Amino acid sequence: MDYSKTLHLPQTDFPMRGNLPKKEPGFVDFWQEHDLYHARQEKRRKDGAPTFVLHDGPPYANGKIHIGHALNKTLKDIIVRYKHMAGYEANYIPGWDTHGLPIEYAVLKDSGEDRANMTPLELRRKCLAYAKKWIAIQKADFIRMGVVGDFANPYVTFDPHLEAKELEVFGEMANKGYIYKGKKAVYWCPHCETALAEAEIEYKDRKSPSIYVKFPAVDLKGLAPEGVPKDKLFAVIWTTTPWTIPANEAICVNPKFTYVWVHNKAADEYYLMNKELAPKALEECKVEDYEFVGREMTGAEWELATFHHPLLDRLAYVLEGNHVTLDAGTGCVHTAPGHGVDDFEVCQDYRNKGKLDLPIICPVDEKGHMTAEAGLGLEGKTIWEAEGPVISALAHAGMLLGKKSIHHQYAHCWRCKNPIIYRATEQWFASINDFRDKALKAVDDTRFIPSWGHDRLYNMIRDRQDWCISRQRSWGVPIPAFYCDDCGKWVITPETMKKVEEIVEKEGTDAWWAHSAEELLPEGFKCPHCGGTHFHKEKDIMDVWFDSGSTWNGVLRYPHKEWEGVKYPCDLYLEGSDQHRGWFHSSLLCSVAVNGYAPYKAVLTHGFTMDGEGRKMSKSVGNVVAPQDVINKYGADVMRLWISSVDYQGDVRLSDKIIKAMSDVYRKIRNTFRYLLGNLYDFDPKKDSVAYEDMEELDRWALLRLEQVKETVLKAYDDYQFHVMYHAVHNFCTVDLSSIYLDILKDRLYTEKADGKLRRSAQTAMYEILTTLVRLVAPVLCFTSEEVWQALPNKEEREWSVHMADMPKANEKYLDEALDEKWKKRLAVRSVVTKALEEARQAKTIGHPLDAEVTVYADGDEFQVLKDMEKELADFCLVSQAKIEEGTEKAPEGAASNEEGTVKCSVAVCTLEKCERCWKRTPDVGSDAAHPHVCARCAHVLQEMGE
Repeated sequence: MDYSKTLHLPQTDFPMRGNLPKKEPGFVDFWQEHDLYHARQEKRRKDGAPTFVLHDGPPYANGKIHIGHALNKTLKDIIVRYKHMAGYEANYIPGWDTHGLPIEYAVLKDSGEDRANMTPLELRRKCLAYAKKWIAIQKADFIRMGVVGDFANPYVTFDPHLEAKELEVFGEMANKGYIYKGKKAVYWCPHCETALAEAEIEYKDRKSPSIYVKFPAVDLKGLAPEGVPKDKLFAVIWTTTPWTIPANEAICVNPKFTYVWVHNKAADEYYLMNKELAPKALEECKVEDYEFVGREMTGAEWELATFHHPLLDRLAYVLEGNHVTLDAGTGCVHTAPGHGVDDFEVCQDYRNKGKLDLPIICPVDEKGHMTAEAGLGLEGKTIWEAEGPVISALAHAGMLLGKKSIHHQYAHCWRCKNPIIYRATEQWFASINDFRDKALKAVDDTRFIPSWGHDRLYNMIRDRQDWCISRQRSWGVPIPAFYCDDCGKWVITPETMKKVEEIVEKEGTDAWWAHSAEELLPEGFKCPHCGGTHFHKEKDIMDVWFDSGSTWNGVLRYPHKEWEGVKYPCDLYLEGSDQHRGWFHSSLLCSVAVNGYAPYKAVLTHGFTMDGEGRKMSKSVGNVVAPQDVINKYGADVMRLWISSVDYQGDVRLSDKIIKAMSDVYRKIRNTFRYLLGNLYDFDPKKDSVAYEDMEELDRWALLRLEQVKETVLKAYDDYQFHVMYHAVHNFCTVDLSSIYLDILKDRLYTEKADGKLRRSAQTAMYEILTTLVRLVAPVLCFTSEEVWQALPNKEEREWSVHMADMPKANEKYLDEALDEKWKKRLAVRSVVTKALEEARQAKTIGHPLDAEVTVYADGDEFQVLKDMEKELADFCLVSQAKIEEGTEKAPEGAASNEEGTVKCSVAVCTLEKCERCWKRTPDVGSDAAHPHVCARCAHVLQEMGE
């Protein structure tokens, strides 16, 4: 007889065969066909569910998505999917950042055209087309990753509605007096010809000249060393930007530092320096024979003393500056207010206090070329070309004390990657100091995940300068200011703002360039300063961080009618850790300035993606892992599983090797689902379920572990600790289920009567495990969980998609503490037997575990555990025969043991006859004459089956 035909082997003709790259697009189509996003929202609205809104930080629409995008969007999708299943009306409107320098730069580079030869409207049209192209490409990639949101109605910053609402934020800030125009030293990119925000700066290594320069004494306020002629006295400054020497107007000293005169004996010259820095500075200048002379002086004593510019006919005043540190240099700091923020602020403070009115000299144009104001024959040279001539002029004048080259971190433009400078220009600013305290309170009122994000954002806002919000470009939202042709003053009023907002809401910001000032102003408008009636428009646009920083107003506070279920402030912002100085920062400032509180209740940050060695990914290095490549080879679910597995709060690593290992983990989880499904082919949960109280103890233990895992996973989701969820599920599948429960269960599932209580008890537990586990992993393994869900029995009684279902509820009945303790002890004993069997298999003493018989030796409590399970011990340990002995001293030498030595196990070959149906070796094989080749149990089952 072919006994294999009497076994209830798992069914394998259902669609759980992998091949994710080909299968997953079908589920994308399925979700889109049924409009999963809006179906979920409608269901929750009918339930009267609370809302959960994650406001999307808009990626920039100028290229293919990278693995950082995949990390970010997948984390958002996991959260939104979970929140829906947890009972919320979960809102996710994807967005795109579309204005500003990067797109304008790319359009000009691709077209090869000169911006000067194009009208603003011509350039803007090309930029719009460019942005739309990349939005479509990125959108397709995000949807392929499994991200579900309102992709039919995303928000884009070129949308007239969002542009109008951005202008509204600007207008409200201007009405409160927070907006002003002034001349300040700001980051400036000569290559892109525009001011930059701090968030648009990146630092890279650069080789720069390092020079020490002498400034001849003029009026030393009686602080000269006694008896020394004035022509031998100099203040010495240090700088790594020689091109700024023509702009020098002052020397800053720290009022609290100690200063001394240093006598250079070889040159017979005297240098004013900080006492602590002097030795190092003199060493770098190769001054070996020197001494300190005269008394020690504080920096405060030197205020408003004067020295002469080393090259130009100009005085350099000594000013007090708390920004002067002991990090490097001489303690006497070269001060050019036209090219440094601290320099500008110090001079501005002296001007405001009426102590000294220094001009702001900035002899560099918007392209980074020296102007005639620089003198020294430098006009027309780039700032970098000017460095050599300046150094030569200093040396020729005898004012160069020392020179060398250094490598240091220097600010570069984030877009063109070229070095940037500070340049004093007329710009528009938001006065942060006017609402700084409110902004800091808003930070305190926000939940940060991880918690260190609070201090990072708090400190940035506490220490930041006013926000430069203007850019000298065309592709963006205009600064809505008008200039009176009669008095020359700028004009921004509630009336002008309202009119511009109304026009932009209808026509978009192209209207600013398409219409005259008179057409954009209220009818009959007159200058509030002089009553004039002739105006021209501002040419600058707003910083793109003001664009994205005000999206809460157009998306959350005043949404389009399509965006139902949003709220302001929203529940969560989620971006990379660099956004503490970017989107988190600008959004908070705009929201606090207008309404007094943050636009978010919580902020979650993730790290950056590195290669397998912890290095930054770079195309030139060849260590980039593209999300498209991962998806095409392994499937999106493998990538999503990797993202859930990492502690995203720090930088995360990814390589081909890592993703290959993750695909192996995925396969184990998938095979667990496949096995569970395969053994439920003949199970109808309505008719065949066994009551919990009547289930086998092993099955109740499996449900106990399921409940513990469920508790861990749901808490992990709530805490945004997805790696905790990953490890809990992975361990449950590979250890609790595969290595223990399902391994033990096989005999019962395959050999017992198909509809017998033993088998139905197992199937009841497996069905509960499967329907619970598939929902627990659905936010992460969105495609695989859908595939499992569609293959479950009783399809007509469930939601049409797993992503429409609810998360499983807690079931306290399963949390049997006594059972838990009992099975912890049993499993501890079983691990010793498993260890002994593995050692015997490696020694080739046995092959299959059912060829073995074991003897377990135990002391004390462990022996009682064995005694209580003596009848089922063999099945529990997956061997044919098992005996127990009290006393570990009886165990043979070399027996496997636990660490405490209280349980030992020996293995021998079982010589009993093998049952041809269940493969166990038992003494009752052949006891039934009708079935001479099987054991008594199998014979009984065969009789019940009518065999």
